[in-house]
Amino acid sequence: MNMADLLRRTGASIYCVGIKGSGVCALAELLHRRGCKVSGSDRKEVFYTDRLLRALGIPYFESFEPRHLPPDTELIVYSAAYSPESNPELVEAQNRGIPALKYPDALGAYSALFDSSGIAGVHGKTTTTAMAGTLMRGAGLPVQILAGSAVGAFGGGCTLTLGSTYFVAETCEYRRHFLAFQPRRIVLTSVEPDHQDYYPTYQAIRDAFLEYAGKLPPGGELIYCADDPGARDVATRLKQEPQGKDVQFIPYGFTASGPFQIQSYQVAHESARIGLAGFPEPLTLRIPGRHSALNAVGALALTDALVRCEPPHGWRPEPWEGARRGLAAFTGSKRRAEILGEKDGVLFMDDYGHHPTAVQVTLAGLKEFYPQRRLVVSFMPHTYSRTASLLEAFSQSFVQADITLLHRIYPSAREATETHLWAGVRGEALFDRVRARQEAVYYVAEPLDALDLLRGILRPGDLFITMGAGDNWKLAEALLNHAAGGLRPAGGKE
Repeated sequence: MNMADLLRRTGASIYCVGIKGSGVCALAELLHRRGCKVSGSDRKEVFYTDRLLRALGIPYFESFEPRHLPPDTELIVYSAAYSPESNPELVEAQNRGIPALKYPDALGAYSALFDSSGIAGVHGKTTTTAMAGTLMRGAGLPVQILAGSAVGAFGGGCTLTLGSTYFVAETCEYRRHFLAFQPRRIVLTSVEPDHQDYYPTYQAIRDAFLEYAGKLPPGGELIYCADDPGARDVATRLKQEPQGKDVQFIPYGFTASGPFQIQSYQVAHESARIGLAGFPEPLTLRIPGRHSALNAVGALALTDALVRCEPPHGWRPEPWEGARRGLAAFTGSKRRAEILGEKDGVLFMDDYGHHPTAVQVTLAGLKEFYPQRRLVVSFMPHTYSRTASLLEAFSQSFVQADITLLHRIYPSAREATETHLWAGVRGEALFDRVRARQEAVYYVAEPLDALDLLRGILRPGDLFITMGAGDNWKLAEALLNHAAGGLRPAGGKE
């Protein structure tokens, strides 16, 4: 039996190593809903996916032991964080001759079963995917969606199943993982330097995205952000290559031509109205930032592409109105400008942004949405390589913040074992650069050691946001829950 037949078959026994990871958990959910017998394992550490797995009734172990593999296991899906050479369960799978697929390859095999669309980009892919699911549900499309994070509009899960004709998934550029995906359409949000441990130059990461776009079949569609120089670069280069001659190019954004040109963007009362060239009524969006508007329009362009595949062709009043209502109710996804709550007059938020561009546009959007609030930011850099390569760009990312609190660098798993290579790269270096540009800047290496400092700084009316891919989110959690006392009513710098 080939892999496609196995994934398609009801009752197939599939075991997931690293099942708590967002991607593996999401794929496990889709396979479970298709009738596969899914189980798995991960570390004992608690993740938000624990709740999702329990709600689905998917059993899992919190350790890795060969005896965990069910006797009837037909396929192993494993997180890229684990090695087939060292993980005990993966070694056992090899000994028993059980086929194993790394998550990106399993996602690619799954995508081959459907009319599939991939959403890609250095920034914005999770939010764009979540918005696409919301729009497509409003439009009544028979689609499955897989996002890289939990989405409130998906019932708190990472997936949404509305049918089985189409499949839309967030696809990741790291180590060219997205090349396993089989796209009929690609939404390309942004391309710029990132993952410097794998892509040392802009050209290297640009060429990876170009290779991905080159997988589009004749008649496929590249939906790209015309406002992003890297996305434009990929589209321009693909047009010049043989595999691009039969691809349809659909730009979106403020500088785009065609129906997805943003002709107006107005913010009032913590919501935005987006006017488009090719649609009769504006979109309403309740999450901040022009980058969010771009993500919404990219999601709409993909929704439009799928609606055009459904008879009768073209937008009908019902899908358009349903999509608009769905987007107006969209509240974001986990760790994407996520509102955690409000306490003592302080609004607490959390955001995964860990690239200087993501930090800059997110903070600008928050200032625009909440002009009366003081913006207090906690940021934890992620990876030594990214911090070293983009240090100057990071130093300019916090200009919208009224107060900035910086922490130590949170290393990747690989970097944590190669600290000798990064002896000269420290969080203090970023602190020095930012302090040279702004006055109210603090450095506390360990996030929870900053609790007393923040209790003296925060006051009613502030917006406090934790940003980054590290663990400084614990700060907001502790303050919001008053784990060790409440906020002092005044203090700190203006």
